[in-house]
Amino acid sequence: MLLLAMDTATPAVTVALHDGEAVVASSSQVDARRHGELLLPAVDRVLAEAGLKLDAVTGVVVGVGPGPYTGLRVGLVTAAAFSSALGVPVHGLCTLDGLAYASGIEEPFAVATDARRKEVYWARYADSRTRVTDAAVDRPADIAEALAGLPVVGAGARLYPEAFPDARDPEHQSAAALAALAAERLAAGAGAGAGAGGGGFLDPLPMYLRRPDAQVPKNYKVVTPK
Repeated sequence: MLLLAMDTATPAVTVALHDGEAVVASSSQVDARRHGELLLPAVDRVLAEAGLKLDAVTGVVVGVGPGPYTGLRVGLVTAAAFSSALGVPVHGLCTLDGLAYASGIEEPFAVATDARRKEVYWARYADSRTRVTDAAVDRPADIAEALAGLPVVGAGARLYPEAFPDARDPEHQSAAALAALAAERLAAGAGAGAGAGGGGFLDPLPMYLRRPDAQVPKNYKVVTPK
């Protein structure tokens, strides 16, 4: 097994290789505006570090979000392209699940990432492997009471300490953690079905949770020549 994992749903452009036993190479850069520019060089970098060629990859793992429209699409389109070119499967995982897994927390907690517009993407977990709610997007003040007393992992907790006073690491997503989680699930024979309470994989489709900013104009003004 050699999994190529990537995630561009957050400001972290992160890539890793996992051989089924351990992470063999990884790269992460935090830059919210350069996902498209940084992702492929990161793939080249981890392959070179591992001394492997792209055709050694047996599966692709990708974070499906939730995340902002443009950055999220970069990772998903790239994962789909590699899957098609190599003839290997692509496994989707919720980005929040990667952060939860990396935390190693084995008690109830939450994960919150920056959704912009003074909102966070978030979900609750029973432990680092078990999500108990679907991912959602809300204003921090609107969910502060529901998450009161819980540790909160991720950049969203750092951004809104008044709502999430018990902020925990990691702050940013790691493809190394996403790859390790995928390898664990594949070893357990997981298939589709990684919703709340699920232990499988999601279709590699973007989890937006809200409509993009760009909209088709309505009520076009008709201009006719005189």
